Amino acid sequence: MAASKRAQWGRQLEFLFTLIGYAVGLGSVWRFPFLCFRNGGGAFLVPYFICLFLLGIPIFCLEIAFGQYGGKGPITIWDNANPAFKGIGMALILSTLILSVYYNVVIAWALYYLFASLTNKLPWEDCNSCACQLYDLDPNATNFLNQTLNNSSKLNCSSFTGDVRSSSEIYYRDVVLSESKNLGDWGRLKWDLSLCNLFGWILVFIVLNRGIKSLGKVVYVMSTLPYILLTILLIRGVMLDGAIEGIKFYLTPDVSRLTDAKVWGDAAVQILYTLGISSGSLIAMSSYNKFSNNIIRDAILVPIINCATSFYAGFVVFSVLGYMSHVQGIPIADVTEGGPGLAFIVYPEAVSKMPISPLWAILFFLMLCMLGFSSQFSIAETAMTGLIDEFPRQLSTGRRRIIFRALICIAGFLLGLPMLTQGGTHLLNLVDSYILGYPTLILALLELVVICWVYGYKVFSEDIKAMIGRKPSIYFIVTWVGVAPAVIVAVIGFKAYQYVPLTHQGQSQWAESLGWLICLGTISIVPIWFAYYTLKSGLMKPTSDWFARRSLGNPDYRPETPDDSDTNPVILSQENGNRNTAFKPNITKL
Repeated sequence: MAASKRAQWGRQLEFLFTLIGYAVGLGSVWRFPFLCFRNGGGAFLVPYFICLFLLGIPIFCLEIAFGQYGGKGPITIWDNANPAFKGIGMALILSTLILSVYYNVVIAWALYYLFASLTNKLPWEDCNSCACQLYDLDPNATNFLNQTLNNSSKLNCSSFTGDVRSSSEIYYRDVVLSESKNLGDWGRLKWDLSLCNLFGWILVFIVLNRGIKSLGKVVYVMSTLPYILLTILLIRGVMLDGAIEGIKFYLTPDVSRLTDAKVWGDAAVQILYTLGISSGSLIAMSSYNKFSNNIIRDAILVPIINCATSFYAGFVVFSVLGYMSHVQGIPIADVTEGGPGLAFIVYPEAVSKMPISPLWAILFFLMLCMLGFSSQFSIAETAMTGLIDEFPRQLSTGRRRIIFRALICIAGFLLGLPMLTQGGTHLLNLVDSYILGYPTLILALLELVVICWVYGYKVFSEDIKAMIGRKPSIYFIVTWVGVAPAVIVAVIGFKAYQYVPLTHQGQSQWAESLGWLICLGTISIVPIWFAYYTLKSGLMKPTSDWFARRSLGNPDYRPETPDDSDTNPVILSQENGNRNTAFKPNITKL
């Protein structure tokens, strides 16, 4: 059965909007603003934009140029470019499959909150009829506290002793997640979240059932509407009391932090994370481009738009944090949380105190859902593209392709169920730490080394010239060959130096072992495939010159057991018996 002709983007804007939607994800709303706050406010922008130009833009360009030239998914492209390193593509697809499961679970949380906001009164406004809850109180004491808190216009929770939580945190941890203490306590499955997860995967299938043909049309809405919602929320935010103080807190630079290596490490990791580098998505999406598409333009435009969006989202977040600080009478530093806590605890708490609170909650969680789906569509399509390209006869035609896409979505839903148990958040955090950590960095480093050093930056530059009519500038060459690899090695070393075992964070030893299994299992595909291909190709066998020496003492010598040197095209040169290499492009397939 012949494989169908490869599809292409209907218009170049579809590719650009897909990349923008993929890059501008949930991390732009909850991760970047918190990192900016934690690492010196406005001073963090200095290392952030330096890493953008030394790390983000160059690797972004390398990946989309590689994908566009090869015209194949993240696995199959290595068959043509460098078969010995096909394990890199396999590792990218495995990490992408895991990432798609993880990402859809977070989207399920946002969907839950969106549906819960469709009411006259937000359910976390009056959780247990109080704004803070002290543990270990009997019901009568709790009722007395509730009345006291409800009669207070301003509440300073720091005046209480013991473990104090806001109503939004109670709702998030005890109602939505029913969170257990550690990964060993799985508890029950949260069926309400599971239904939201199912809804998310159904939507993914509907959008991706025809591949980029359907995805290319959806991204026009998914990539633009979040900007409208962000702007609406920003206008509302700056009108709140204390908003200006929050923005000042966000932007005020602490220049002394620039000497802290951690600030630079956070900036580098955030750039790689937010641009989706070494996930396979850039290779997959660019493989559907026209061969002559201007990848240099796209590689500069998309990262800059993404970073500008992250910076813009910071104003939305910190205007609300300033308002929370004003209402509660506590410093902004005590209000701020990073990660999901910012989106599902801090912001909902602020929204609950605004007039017409359900409206603002709906807008905020609708924005989160759209940001999440715009990234998830590209992540899931990457996994599908990679496997369909690898098995074209079995998967690339009509009904089989649709069935395969449905099976990927079903598998993603089922694999996400453990993350939707009461202990599931700990598993999700485990995946977040060990998949978005070392594998991302190491795979990015391997891409740079193999493409620029093994394949050769001069050859790669000629490939780019064949596409756009000119070679990449010296800026790209220098960053590809030296600067970017050096920065990644430094970040890997920095992360290793800063590593804190999970056992020090309340988790069991087996939880940490599971995390390292996920991490090393992904990375180990590269050397395993390399060893397999090396043995299969005969690279460990001697050349014909070695066997020819048998006849030096006896010209009539004939071996009793014939060797396979004469039939091994990989290790022989027809003229002089010199070893050929398996580390060059497969010319017959290019």
